[in-house]
Amino acid sequence: MRRSHVTTVSLLVALALAACTNAKDVLEPSAITPPATSAQTLPATSGNTAATVPAPAGTTAGAPATATTPVTSAQSAAILSKTRLQIAPIVGASVEAATPLTAELQTRARQRGITLAGSADQTATHVLKGYFSTMSEGTDTTVIYVWDVYDPAGNRLHRINGQQKAPSVKSGDSGGGDSWKGVSPATMQSIADQTIDQFAAWLGGKAG
Repeated sequence: MRRSHVTTVSLLVALALAACTNAKDVLEPSAITPPATSAQTLPATSGNTAATVPAPAGTTAGAPATATTPVTSAQSAAILSKTRLQIAPIVGASVEAATPLTAELQTRARQRGITLAGSADQTATHVLKGYFSTMSEGTDTTVIYVWDVYDPAGNRLHRINGQQKAPSVKSGDSGGGDSWKGVSPATMQSIADQTIDQFAAWLGGKAG
């Protein structure tokens, strides 16, 4: 009995020593260092330090976002300011309809910073030619337009097209079947604004 008791005590002491050894291994600096190092590395990779360590990538990624927009706008403005637009005689529209259209084209172009060139000006960078027609249905009139943009050599560079519905007019004001009589100056001015805006957007898009 006594020997068995001693053996049991010896086994318990041995187990206790083994437990202490394991605890010592876990608490050793060599065992703690890897997790500590890895904990410092993670913020550096996925935290704020990661965006700062590759300073060029972090700083540049933010800078272009703020710097690119102004640069692109500046490039677009520069292109518009260097543009000299010549507007060719309008084809298909009546004189009454073409007059407010042409006047608004000139006004809108100046608002967008585009210089207008006269018909005899040899310094024009672009020529705008417009083709118009109308489509009537009852008292409703729709203006259909196509604009071709040419370079000075006569090469077509771009096309703008669309249609604009004119406000309904009374049947007695139809002008003997002349559908252009039902097109108000405001309708033609709206077409002019859209045309110049699309032309400017096209030029600005070439800057990017």
